[in-house]
Amino acid sequence: MSDHNHIVEIVRGESPLILAMPHTGLFVPEDVERQLNQRGKKLEDTDWHIDRLYSSLMPQATIVRALFHRYVIDANRDPSGTSLYPGQNTTQLCPLTDFNGQLIYCDGSEPDADEIVRRTIKFHTPYHAALQSEIDRVVGKFGIAMVYDCHSIRSQIPFLFEGGLPDFNIGTNEGATCAQEVEQMVGEICAGARGYSSIINGRFKGGWTTRHYGKPQKGVHAIQMELAQSTYLQSEQPPFDFARQPAEKLRIHLKKILGALTTWALEHSTKGPD
Repeated sequence: MSDHNHIVEIVRGESPLILAMPHTGLFVPEDVERQLNQRGKKLEDTDWHIDRLYSSLMPQATIVRALFHRYVIDANRDPSGTSLYPGQNTTQLCPLTDFNGQLIYCDGSEPDADEIVRRTIKFHTPYHAALQSEIDRVVGKFGIAMVYDCHSIRSQIPFLFEGGLPDFNIGTNEGATCAQEVEQMVGEICAGARGYSSIINGRFKGGWTTRHYGKPQKGVHAIQMELAQSTYLQSEQPPFDFARQPAEKLRIHLKKILGALTTWALEHSTKGPD
């Protein structure tokens, strides 16, 4: 079901697995679009085709997807505005620059404090209310929830990191957001994926979603997967077209990851079948 205000789409499943997708949306309200400059209107910093990449891999998984673009407000940032990566280049709750450090607003049109609060209330809060509601529902049914935060990014962005990014970037905030066994399991699957590189808690350690919801002591395990877009796009430059054959190859490994997470969660469920 989709919210008519272009906020969130929910596909409700019947397994412990929840796929969160905060950065695939392309909706920009007209008033915000008028404020963006030509660079900003390109919306280049999108997690391109992530919803398509994960489509139907685990039919019983719940999906919570933000429909608004991260330039409106970033659903994977702390709503207080606190940086997730102190001392490192990053983008804000309401980004003023793109991933290359270039301004995305017309001069003098940047959102002020009141506008950031308005966008938080209208977009950020409803998305996370929906995600929290699904987590509560799944925990109520299984006694456990596995939140898998789906992301992708260009493999080379000098403003954000040096060199090239590994293909699989697993984030657990240094092991705090899920059971150690879960982190190890996903790490081993990625390390064993022939032809791909991987890292655990490298440049990307998990955004606000992973850090906020990941409370393994309460039965909620969260893990972020940041994929290098070179693994499934024809090019990391516009128009960011989906590359079907590389994507199908990648989907084999993603399905293995999601299947393992689902199985593990079911094995650790504290509630029997209805």
